[in-house]
Amino acid sequence: MFQTEFLDLPALASAGGSVTLPGSKSISNRVLLLAALSAGSTRIHDLLDSDDTRVMLQALRQLGCGVHEQGSVLVIDGLGGQLKTDTAQFFMGNAGTAMRPLTAALAVLGGDFSLSGVPRMHERPIGDLVDALRELGCSIDYLGNEGYPPLHIGRAQLRLDQAIPVRGDVSSQFLTALLMALPLAATQDIVIEVVGELISKPYIDITLNLLQRFGIAVRREGWARFTIPAGSRYQSPGDIHVEADASSASYFIALGALATPSEPGAKVRIQGVGLDSIQGDIRFVEAAQAMGAQITGGPNWLEIARGHWPLKAIDLDCNHIPDAAMTLAVMALYADGPCTLRNIASWRVKETDRIAAMVAECAKLGAQVEEGPDWLRVHPLPAGAWRSASIHTYDDHRVAMCFSLAAFNPDQVTVRIEDPKCVAKTFPDYFETLFGLVQAQPGRVPVICIDGPTASGKGTVAAEVAKRLGYHFLDSGAMYRVTALAATRAGLAIEPSQEAAIAALARALPVRFEDGKVLLGADDVTEAIRTEEAGMNASRVSALPSVRLALVDLQHGFQALPGLVADGRDMGTVIFPNAPYKVYMTASAACRAERRYKQLISKGISANISELRADLEARDARDQSRAVAPLKPAADAQWLDNSELSIDQSVQQVLAGWLQRQAIGSHSAT
Repeated sequence: MFQTEFLDLPALASAGGSVTLPGSKSISNRVLLLAALSAGSTRIHDLLDSDDTRVMLQALRQLGCGVHEQGSVLVIDGLGGQLKTDTAQFFMGNAGTAMRPLTAALAVLGGDFSLSGVPRMHERPIGDLVDALRELGCSIDYLGNEGYPPLHIGRAQLRLDQAIPVRGDVSSQFLTALLMALPLAATQDIVIEVVGELISKPYIDITLNLLQRFGIAVRREGWARFTIPAGSRYQSPGDIHVEADASSASYFIALGALATPSEPGAKVRIQGVGLDSIQGDIRFVEAAQAMGAQITGGPNWLEIARGHWPLKAIDLDCNHIPDAAMTLAVMALYADGPCTLRNIASWRVKETDRIAAMVAECAKLGAQVEEGPDWLRVHPLPAGAWRSASIHTYDDHRVAMCFSLAAFNPDQVTVRIEDPKCVAKTFPDYFETLFGLVQAQPGRVPVICIDGPTASGKGTVAAEVAKRLGYHFLDSGAMYRVTALAATRAGLAIEPSQEAAIAALARALPVRFEDGKVLLGADDVTEAIRTEEAGMNASRVSALPSVRLALVDLQHGFQALPGLVADGRDMGTVIFPNAPYKVYMTASAACRAERRYKQLISKGISANISELRADLEARDARDQSRAVAPLKPAADAQWLDNSELSIDQSVQQVLAGWLQRQAIGSHSAT
């Protein structure tokens, strides 16, 4: 998962391949709570691992549930409707699918509980649920602003003889919370009456379907009246599988509709959710088809390809797909006319005010957007009108994922996603998954080259710059050492007679650089390639011309989305001569000798500064006079003498130079 402050998405062109989606957030948190309230143990398969489910799991542990991992299966030992503790403080983050139903369940059971969350959670209304629970005889007090969390729950004196009213036009999660909590008190029939029109009906369908799986057969009269039968008791179904998230599928359905095929006939295939899904957001398929996408599917899969282009404009009531409809707002930028999304008032009370967010961020890209209390109209952006933009994500996972699709813009502008880690709420590996399916426009994957002499600090700085940007990292100096190590492990003598075999090995070398480690396949070879023998073998390998050529090809393969930082002696001059940003990092020989001296002493190795300086100066002379790829700055490199700079100061200078070249979001939104 990307932990960077921002993630720059270069211009994307094509897509193809298969993706297996994580489990549904809505289903996952419902299943967790139902399993906790049930008698018996429940084995949950394909549970979503995300911020929201971790919040719920922590709450269940606090209540005394047994939570056990058995491989990929999570086992919940249910409470049988009886709490093991009646006092606890719960932190619910920004997880509405955990906050609302847990509030209802605890209020019905009664105790001494407090529930709080992040500041945005304290701005999300919960008053209609609290009003309904108070009608039932539950004791709930606001600890802050009236109508909003945080809450305190006390002992309940339940009254079950009258229908319980709940507003249906604010959030379906309120009705879901009551439907899940009231079986705990069903000594007689309990009736819930919905006041006003019920929004997001498909989410109530999910709730009713899962309640049935856990032994609760709710009777409903249309969407206005629900009856929980007397004597209802939760009972574990034993095993239950969580469907993949249909809301998350919307981004990849849109991807298939927007991108040209990566090769003739290529499609985007989604595994884990299909046309028979119990999730209402699967009807996003119909909306995407209305815009021109070609979609086929089966019980557990979907395939999408680009059809009508540009996409067709739509005017759609989105009440049935409240979360997935956000994806339509970005698809609308590629349409042949204005697209209007209606009946989306619930967007106002989600993780952020999503209507306002979509207006603001689409405008940054250059689009004209109109809004009303419960509608949004997005005008398309023609070629030539797109702007690079830094998308503020409001700690809202869906904003981040939606706007990743803006990278397919025809003007090949870069789109910056601020706080990309917010996708952890439902899809922690979203961007990695996206990059596994898409290809950038030719020459658009950025490369930052940092070259320089030995002990200039280029490797340390390059690795940190890569970490800050979320880019891949290439330590070119290690490539020869790893090749030599792999050759000796394969029983090859490092000599001209074995040149062809070593070159063949080098072309397919499974080397990676992660978290400061050098990995050869699954082996950590960081220390093994730093020995004196490894250095001597590396020098012999570098003298074999066909091995050098093989390693050039291998190094080119590191240029992958979202970008690359490469350090060495010839990155900007030989390996990536067309890189958009090059730095030549150097320091005085005296400074470099002192750094190397301190490094060796810290490892308990005796050293002499004068000898180290002489060795560095001799190595500089050899490197600068090499017949092949001599050490020299690229003509367009930024010169950085870091003799008087710390590593962090050097990193900051490199980043400042790169960000200045990117110049993202330097215009004002219209």
